Amino acid sequence: MNHAQVPFFQLYRINALRALGGLAFGLLSVTAAPPVAPLAGVVFDVLGALAIFVAIAGRAWSLLYIAGRKNAELVTEGPYSVTRNPLYFFSLIGTAGIGAQSGSILSMAAFLLTAYLAFDMAMRGEETYLRSRCGKDFNDYARTVPRLWPDISLWRECDGLPLRSSSAVRSLRDGVVFLAAWAAIEIIRLGQSAGILPVLWTLPV
Repeated sequence: MNHAQVPFFQLYRINALRALGGLAFGLLSVTAAPPVAPLAGVVFDVLGALAIFVAIAGRAWSLLYIAGRKNAELVTEGPYSVTRNPLYFFSLIGTAGIGAQSGSILSMAAFLLTAYLAFDMAMRGEETYLRSRCGKDFNDYARTVPRLWPDISLWRECDGLPLRSSSAVRSLRDGVVFLAAWAAIEIIRLGQSAGILPVLWTLPV
């Protein structure tokens, strides 16, 4: 795989997530969450909001380390010392948060599974590229650092953190995506409550 091919699987991942996200929100717009006790609803909302903000902060933190070096060189410091894919890890946390805002465990599980499958395709493509580019260095890195779930005991800090304005802009853009998804779910809830959006079925859990 050559350098010109790198954007392909990233663009594929983005387009796949856009299509799947559109389909998911389309289904949510005509689907009601199961009736739950008021306290349970509050817990879902709070935990979902917390997960979304953890995802935004975690992705911004990870972007400070990768700073435009993604797929150009092997980054192994900071969050990349405990997991090979911290951006995807925090994105899954945010996806769980968005799913929790729907008020349904089934919806949250569907969001998580869909996101994981899309991220898995992207991770496989990126790993193939890095293995072809970095060879033994990547193989050694892959043997010691988990692919997705962090191992905090492996933490290793870098000497100097590269700061670039592009990373800050990208982190803000990523945050807007999660917040927009959150807002979309709230709009769907309001539309259903007002009778504007038809409810075709109610989820069991």
